[in-house]
Amino acid sequence: MSRSLRRGALAATAIVISIASLSACGAGNNAQTLGVRPDNAAVTVDDVQIQNALVITQPTVGAAGPAVVSATVFNNGTAPQTLDSITLGDSAAPVKLKAAEGSGPITIPAGGSVVIGGKDNASATIENGHEAVKDGNAQELVFKLSKTGDVSLEAFVVPATSYFKEYGPTVIPQPPAAKPTGSATATPTGEAGHGAESGATATPTGTATPSGTATPSGTATPSGEASHAAGH
Repeated sequence: MSRSLRRGALAATAIVISIASLSACGAGNNAQTLGVRPDNAAVTVDDVQIQNALVITQPTVGAAGPAVVSATVFNNGTAPQTLDSITLGDSAAPVKLKAAEGSGPITIPAGGSVVIGGKDNASATIENGHEAVKDGNAQELVFKLSKTGDVSLEAFVVPATSYFKEYGPTVIPQPPAAKPTGSATATPTGEAGHGAESGATATPTGTATPSGTATPSGTATPSGEASHAAGH
């Protein structure tokens, strides 16, 4: 076989292998999940398979508030299992689990799966997430199941932006409202206050007193006009 023919055969073989690999990724009961967020943490232990595990923090890096664990848990066994807990490696930060419906545990049915994170799904909330995990790190997660036991893997820590927004924390604290820098109370010029009640007498601003003799009440007597007091 000539060199050119050998090169062509190798290229064709590479294309066939690539297509076969892509077709394999699209098969199986977890194909849809793989298509949503590929290349995230995944692990298989006995009948349990965990895929697309992530720790998702607040949208603003470093912001206070809870973080969440997002993952899809598959049960390939013939009996249901419950997810009893999720822990953050050596961290003592608690992770609160909540089923999609009701107040019972998160149950993974036999031959089925459960999505953790996102609207109307089960949830795993890290209350003090801004202290327990840091964006950009790889965080160890330990899923404890009723039959399989501990299943651990390392998951990326990412903020709830872009593709991860819909799976991020549902509680996003709002920043405090800005307070006014100062306030002034204007008093109209010449307006008399409640002087009679406080014992003070207000004098109107800009009132001229005609020349003459002022009476004790402050009413001016025009010049040349005799008062009743002078006549007696």
